[in-house]
Amino acid sequence: MIQVKDQIYHLGLRDWELRSFHGHELSTFNGSSYNTYLIKDEKTVLVDAVWNPHSKQFMDILDKEVGIDNIDYIIVNHSEPDHSGALVDILERRPDIPIYCTAKGAEIMRKQFHKDWNFRAVKTGDTLNIGQYELIFVEMTMIHWPDSMMTFVKGPNVLLSNDAFGQHFAGASIFEDENDECVVMQEAIKYYAGILTPMSALIKKKINEVLAMNLPIEMIAPSHGSIWRKNPLRIVEKYAKWSDNYDEGYVSIIYDTMYNATKKMADAISKGLESKGILCKQFNSSLSDMSDLITDIFKSKGIIVGSCTVNNGYLRSIAALLDEIKGRKFKNKVGAAFGSYGWSGEAHKKIHKELEEAGIKMVHEPIGFKYQPEEDELEACFQLGREFSSYIK
Repeated sequence: MIQVKDQIYHLGLRDWELRSFHGHELSTFNGSSYNTYLIKDEKTVLVDAVWNPHSKQFMDILDKEVGIDNIDYIIVNHSEPDHSGALVDILERRPDIPIYCTAKGAEIMRKQFHKDWNFRAVKTGDTLNIGQYELIFVEMTMIHWPDSMMTFVKGPNVLLSNDAFGQHFAGASIFEDENDECVVMQEAIKYYAGILTPMSALIKKKINEVLAMNLPIEMIAPSHGSIWRKNPLRIVEKYAKWSDNYDEGYVSIIYDTMYNATKKMADAISKGLESKGILCKQFNSSLSDMSDLITDIFKSKGIIVGSCTVNNGYLRSIAALLDEIKGRKFKNKVGAAFGSYGWSGEAHKKIHKELEEAGIKMVHEPIGFKYQPEEDELEACFQLGREFSSYIK
């Protein structure tokens, strides 16, 4: 048990071996953590739990450090299994413990665990006095589940933010300022890009709502990754930027290829962009981690996607990529499509259509060339890059 601030403790677990999350949807190359918090006031409050594969270890910690019989209240900020799984073991022994959560959280847990525990539904602005401290609840609906909320501990002024402001990261310390800050911030933007991007409009609105509450936040303690204690509002400021049609002004060129014809086209497009002073990055989608690709797309102003034609369509890694782009609902980005083919030549046209349907503003007609591109065709790719650059500056 590690002290976070006055009478608030970290009981969580660091999962050093974790390499994927949400099944195999998200990569977690730096592991992750399940941050559970304990508040020891006149009442003893447990805030969130851990994923059920780690339940036995967590129960051992609770028995040693707290004692199940000493827990007065449980706060469930979010009912997703990585935060609520161990509740089953806790409540088998103490089914009477009041659980404070949103109404939607109670509904989800009834369906998830098939138990009708002692739920106490709360909404934004509701409070719970636990002695010296007061808990203030803030709903975070659809950030990123319907039941999500945050709990502010008035007194020590710690915001227990659950998934908001978190990272999939297991560090030597539980505090951001004692870890590599560059790695922590990269994992924070990867977390936002991979999970929260579709909710950006809601996040922008909610940040303004929370700031208007004038909570004197001195520390932000999420349920994954590092706790923000050095100027903690800077991660809130980052979320405000990330939720507002964010980009870093470069272009991501993403392609898959069989015999390097499409790769040669990508190389030529890159040279065209660079000739106009535009920064760009190239990715072979079949060799790239999808979560990292989505993060780079999130940070890009422009997206140029290419594939050779196979079975009247595009290669499978590009199919997966386009599906991911569509699901993320990116805003204010420009795009183009390209590809090579042997006889039918549909890939570049279909990529163009898919990107357009995903909300990407297509600023160039799709280009495609047969077999290995000749010099004049590579020159056309070069010119695509040069023309595309005018939409980036």
